[in-house]
This record gives sequence, structure tokens and C-alpha cells, in this order.
Amino acid sequence: MLMLLVSLILESCFTDLLDNSHKKYGSIIKLWLSPTQLLVSVKDPLVINELLLKAADKLPLIGRVYRLAFGQSSFFVSSFEKVKRRRETLAVELNGKLLEKANAMTDRAVESVMERICVTMDKGALDCELFSQHMAFSILGATFFGDAFFAWSKANAYEELLLRIAKDACFWASYNVPPFWKQGYWKYQHLCTKLKALTQDIVQQCQMNYKLLCQSNCHSNPKMKDEEAASGITFSSGVAKLESSSSQKPCCHQNQREEPNGNVMGMMFHGCLTTAGLIGNVLARLSMHPEIQEKIYLEVTTIRKRFDKLKKQDVSEMHLLLATLYESARLLPAGPLLQRCSLGQDLGLKNGLHIPAGAMLVAPIQLVQMDENNWGSDAAQFNPYRFLSKSEKSSELSRSSETTDAAEVPPDLGEGSYILSNPYKNAAFLPFGSGLRACVGQRFAILGVASIFASLLEQYEVKLEPGSYIEPRPLMTNCVLQLGPSPKIVFVRRDA
Repeated sequence: MLMLLVSLILESCFTDLLDNSHKKYGSIIKLWLSPTQLLVSVKDPLVINELLLKAADKLPLIGRVYRLAFGQSSFFVSSFEKVKRRRETLAVELNGKLLEKANAMTDRAVESVMERICVTMDKGALDCELFSQHMAFSILGATFFGDAFFAWSKANAYEELLLRIAKDACFWASYNVPPFWKQGYWKYQHLCTKLKALTQDIVQQCQMNYKLLCQSNCHSNPKMKDEEAASGITFSSGVAKLESSSSQKPCCHQNQREEPNGNVMGMMFHGCLTTAGLIGNVLARLSMHPEIQEKIYLEVTTIRKRFDKLKKQDVSEMHLLLATLYESARLLPAGPLLQRCSLGQDLGLKNGLHIPAGAMLVAPIQLVQMDENNWGSDAAQFNPYRFLSKSEKSSELSRSSETTDAAEVPPDLGEGSYILSNPYKNAAFLPFGSGLRACVGQRFAILGVASIFASLLEQYEVKLEPGSYIEPRPLMTNCVLQLGPSPKIVFVRRDA
């Protein structure tokens, strides 16, 4: 059964099957994958959002992927109740101190990656997918491990291992019983063991004392600072403390079965794949739309003149850049399907639909976000201006209810003065999910990637390889949707 589910998730033809089925039978369809496994697909955005508020568990396969590769982890488990508190802690830190740290590291990360690929650029065009992987790995590594990550001699080997593991993760996790009889399985386990050793190496070099990514009980230590107790993490010299050291006594809430540094590997694995997908997506769009790229460059340089260093709030003022990220994520989400289930109880929806516990629930967001009924006649076209408005009022950057000061209207972009509209006003905007199990790092991803492009575009112009013409289409690569074939791009220094 799991092998079937993996093939369904990874094959683009399954999305086509759902598309044809929805056109024929309506916005809600039921498919029996086996005599005991029901799949329910929902395409109506309002019903999807209701469903995601009620079905907060993930498919057991997801937890098995991370457990097989990285050991026991408290982040990547199926049951929402078991991971709820950890998600809340992680959300606070990702969207707070770690986001500020990522923004502070952006210029250095861009410089590091450009130095790494300079030999390739001298020989000609660069593969867009490869650059995106390097960039995502560098910014996440620097965010979690600090300045020491840039000088770590084994960083390239770590990145290579992550990608090799990603290619086969779902396949080996699909077995109900570990296939000890297969030589390929042991080769995969050997790669995972090497990754664990490298993770331990960088953690030790950074002298990390990880509290964010292991179970903790804030109330067990009365001396903990209030702000640290609220977030479940401590910081020292600007470095996030990520794992409990062997010298400390475990908290009463700590899971003794958790793999040391398992959450670190899981976060790097998931974060690198999804962030690289978004970076590559945006790079491809900008190279194919140089007029948009030039307007973003004007926006970035105008705003950055007012500041010595890029800060989180500065990126928030780059409305066209953010709209470009949102539009890229709309046209190509990280995956074609949102997958949920309810492990313990049946679900009842307002429209009368009854869904039994254990049913596989999917929302084909790739279809929803390309549906003309939700986005208009240009739904299949790249148009970041759909997320901009001419209103002079400040608009929300995220679904968060926190209030912000009114943002300044960005420079004239050739289309009048625009500000960013709230993308979540359209219920069909679901690249980061929705409901109780929505991506906790969506703000971190958007603002972090925006900072990368602000730094990158200020220094370089991104162009397609001369003479090339591409008609990319979504393809599953390393468990993430990416544009294929990957465009060949050239970086041209603006001060050259």
C-alpha cells in the first residue's frame, strides 16, 4: 500500500488523473486505492480550508521518511497533538530571532555561493537548480550553525549527502518492513550514518547546546530567562543553541528515544529542499521576465539607500519583490498535493460530507492555484501584479494578526505606485498549506528568500543563457516540484 502511495505522490500523472476526475465528478471525489484505503480529494478552496482546520494529522509515511533517515524526531511525526507544542516553539524562533539572523547572513551567503560557482560561471552558463541548492544550503546552514558554517571544510560533502538521501528517502520509507535483504537499503543507511556523523561534527564545532530542536520543559528550570522560557531556546554570541549537550541532564519532557541531532538533520533536509525549490522557481521567472527583474532592482536599490544593512523590515517594503515570490509560489508550490488525515476520529464537514478516520485526504493545490475560477483568465500566466494594489493603506504580509506600521509606498515601478496585498485573502492561495498544520516557517521562507534576492539582484543581473529558449513545466525533483528542464542562467555583475 505504501509503495502505491509513494508512486501516486511522485508521479505527475496522478495530478492529471485528479484534474480529469474533478472536471467530470465535481470539486470532491473519492477514490478507493485498495479495499481498505480511501482517498478523498477536495478542490474547492473554501472546503479545503475547512478540512485543513479539522484534519491536522499527517500521513504516517511522512514521519517514516524522517525516522528512517535521521532517527527519532519530535518535529516530523504524524499526530498533531504530539507535535503541537514543538511547532509553536519552532514558529516563534523561525519567525523571530532566526529570521533576523538569516537576514544578517544574506550578503555573506550570496558572496560564499558566488565564490563557489565562479569557476563554473567562467566556463559559461550555470544550472539554475544547482545554484538554488547551493544558496538554500548556505543560508540555512549559516542560520542554524552561525559564522563557523562558512569555514566548515565538510560543508560541500554535507550538502551532497543531503541531496543523495533526498532522492531515495520516500522509496525506502515506503516499505512496511525494512528491506534488510536489499543491498541498496544498506547503502542508503550508510549514507544516513555519514550524515549523522557530519551533523555531530558541525554541532561540536559551533559548541552548540541545542534546546530548540529537542524536547524541553521550560518550567523545570526556574533560572531560565523569561524570554528563553517563552520560546524554549537560548542564544549565545548570536548562535542558536540547537541540541542538549551530553553533560546536561535531560528535561522531564525529553524523548529518550530521539536521535541526537535528529531534528537538526530533519530541519536542514526539509528546509533545503523547499527553499531551493522556491529560489530556483523565482530565478527562472526573473530570467524569463527581465522587465520585472529590472523593476525589482530599482525597488531594492531605492530602499537600501536608506539603510546601511538590510533588515527584516526593509525587505517587507520591497513589495514587487515579495509579490514576485508569492506569484512564483502560486504557479509552482513545493508539492502538487497537500496531504492530511485524521488518525483518531471521523470528520464531518459543513456541506454534509462524512470522512472516516484514516482516510487519505488530499488537496491538489497545483490545480487549485492554476484554476481560472480562482485566479481569472490569466491564471496560468506569471503576473506578480495580481498581488499588488494601488491602495495607500498598509497591507498585511502574512496571516498574522500582529499590527505593523504603515509601509511606505515603493518607488514608481512603471505601473503606478503599488503596495502588497494580503495574498491569503484569496482562499485558493495555499503554497504553505493552511489550518493547524500549515508550514510554521512560511514567513521565514518568504522574507529569508526575499533577502537573498535583494542582495543578489543588487549585485548581479540574472539572464538566460544566450540563444536559449525554454518552456519549463513542473517536474518532481528530490521530492519537490521544480521547473524542468532546469534553465541555464548567467550572472552579470552590474558594476562590470
